[in-house]
Amino acid sequence: MKMEVQIVSIENIKPSSPTPQNLKIFKLSLLDQLIPAPYAPMVLFYSKNDFMTNKVDHQTHKRLAVLKKSLSDTLTRFYPLAGKIKDDLSIECNDEGAYFVETRVNCCLDEFLNQFDNVLLVHKFLPCEPILKESSAGTYVTNIQVNVFECGGIAVGLCISHKILDGAALSTFLKAWTATATQGGDQVIHPNFIANSLFPTNDLWLRDSMMVIWGSLFKMGKCVTRRFVFNKSAIAALKSHVETESCVSCDVKCRPTRVETISAFIWKSAMAAFRDKHGSERPSLLTHLVNLRTRMSSAPLTSTEHSTGNLLWLAAAYHESQNYQATELHDLVGKVRDAISEFDGDYVKRMIGSEEGDNNMIMSESLRKIGELASRERVDYLGFTSWCKLGFYEMDFGWGKPIWVSSIGSSGSLVLNLIILVETRSGDGIEAWMTLDEQDMGILESDPEFLRFASVDPSPLAIGRD
Repeated sequence: MKMEVQIVSIENIKPSSPTPQNLKIFKLSLLDQLIPAPYAPMVLFYSKNDFMTNKVDHQTHKRLAVLKKSLSDTLTRFYPLAGKIKDDLSIECNDEGAYFVETRVNCCLDEFLNQFDNVLLVHKFLPCEPILKESSAGTYVTNIQVNVFECGGIAVGLCISHKILDGAALSTFLKAWTATATQGGDQVIHPNFIANSLFPTNDLWLRDSMMVIWGSLFKMGKCVTRRFVFNKSAIAALKSHVETESCVSCDVKCRPTRVETISAFIWKSAMAAFRDKHGSERPSLLTHLVNLRTRMSSAPLTSTEHSTGNLLWLAAAYHESQNYQATELHDLVGKVRDAISEFDGDYVKRMIGSEEGDNNMIMSESLRKIGELASRERVDYLGFTSWCKLGFYEMDFGWGKPIWVSSIGSSGSLVLNLIILVETRSGDGIEAWMTLDEQDMGILESDPEFLRFASVDPSPLAIGRD
């Protein structure tokens, strides 16, 4: 039976208290200007409770009421999320609220999660299409779709503007929303709006430079998304391999993180696919989004706890080899680690700058280096972002934690090689949501060495709490 998602209602969930007049315009930070994607899409899947048997409609009504009431209360504190995009520089905090869609799905949640093509269907649970183009003036900042399955399971689809929330900020918002739903006012989380004071938008030339770089990384073709899962044992085997290689080649033993290990392994496998496609070795550029919050602890700053905005920067690693066999996994792990570790507390201090213009200087130099690498002849690109350790599997509205946290699949004629790393429910595995050119993906998913460690789109129920 074909899965259908039918809209039941559409409404605006407005903040429970009006936004003060002096907060009606929210200025975006310089870093908010550098993100190309308009939305940060995510879907949280919740199973039904056992006690809901024969009471699905009644319990669903109660759940929806809790979601709406707690969202309204949360938007009062996260007031920019209740507004609309005004222009490239600001959000109009007009209290129009979140765009909220309620739907019914004509199957049970378990049926959907066991479908082989669920990656291609996840977007049906979103209230808008999170395509790669600029968010236009007048669009809602917050878009939410609550999808109710026949069994009483629920999928909460989120499309919140990337102009105001990155992954860590989205986690803060969800923690506040779920805390309000379960504890009322006892555990209130107040957001910290410091990004626009740390990185004010004095001009747009850095943004324009970044947009040129992003434009050079897009390719024409046909993109596809696949979900690959690396379980605990696969990650342990890869990390052990890296540690053994590093001991042989140098005196210092490398103890890579799982994100470093999986990023490097995917990078190496993708380079092999690019080589097979083109018939020759090609240079490769990898970028990883770095969360600046964790690097601000040594800087004399206002606390970054619960901070919103895009406190992100791009770490870049470059590899060029004349002989694929000489490209060892531990070498790539080292390049990924070096690129990310460059952004320490001292670097962030210099990004913020003690005098006007200091921050622009260091950020422009960083972008210049990335732009120079991206513009080299025949260079292939991979862009990584990690949702690991952001606590998305802890988001409990009062009926249990999510059984699956998903990104979404992409398809179209514009290709940007992107990889989103998401923790598995057990917390010790990683799901890699990879979007590549169709031909490159075909080569990768038939690579026996890659498939030794990666499972192709297993059911989220199968990986559960292994």
